[in-house]
Amino acid sequence: MMHDRMGVPGIPVNPLPLPLTGACPVGESSSLFEYSKILPGDPLLLEVFRLRYKVYVEEWGFERGEDHPGGMERDPYDDHSVHFVVRRKGERRIIGTVRMILNSEHGFPIEKHCTLDRDLSALDRDGFGEISRLAISKEYSRRTTDSVYRDRAPVTAEMFRQMYGGKRRIENDIVLGLYRCICVESLERGNEYLLAVMARGLVTLLRRVGIVFEAIGPEQNYHGMRTPYLGRVETMLEELSRRNPDLYSRFLK
Repeated sequence: MMHDRMGVPGIPVNPLPLPLTGACPVGESSSLFEYSKILPGDPLLLEVFRLRYKVYVEEWGFERGEDHPGGMERDPYDDHSVHFVVRRKGERRIIGTVRMILNSEHGFPIEKHCTLDRDLSALDRDGFGEISRLAISKEYSRRTTDSVYRDRAPVTAEMFRQMYGGKRRIENDIVLGLYRCICVESLERGNEYLLAVMARGLVTLLRRVGIVFEAIGPEQNYHGMRTPYLGRVETMLEELSRRNPDLYSRFLK
């Protein structure tokens, strides 16, 4: 069973006053970018797959090109996911994407690729979403950030200062903006929990800005060394409001 602080199964989450539609701005760079949800059948979804191919196949080598013909990285979970993109305002080309996988007959990737020390079967599976396929265009990602999101690089005080100072704040605001979209969508759907498989550096970075997940299994090799995590949406937002009121207020815009 889950720790008590993760919430009691069956108790509904009280909605927080987040907007449920429209753009998902966050951070000081929000005036530069707009975030949106891609609806089924939108041809822009093909651009999502192309960006993921560039990142997961060509740049990081996590997926094999022969498994994704046509230069598009996709899998069966895409038909059961909510996809989000970020673009510069006034432009069509996407520069970042993430998806939230919903419950389906395929289950969740975290269950197939990770060893878990929590029994998720005790919770309502329709109340879950798994954060997956975070990808940022190389044009907007930098070596320091890549080492955190992709590898096990520790987030030192100096690295944190660099990543949230000057121009590098922009790329990290992009990631936070996409995570905000996931939170808003979860509240809109009434989903209580978010699953994620993340590198140690990314988890540390999120925690330092006030976004807290709980490990539910050991670190293992899945697209690099990763650990499975669980977060209850309401608890995460409450923790964010306590740890980082400024960022929380921007999440509420």
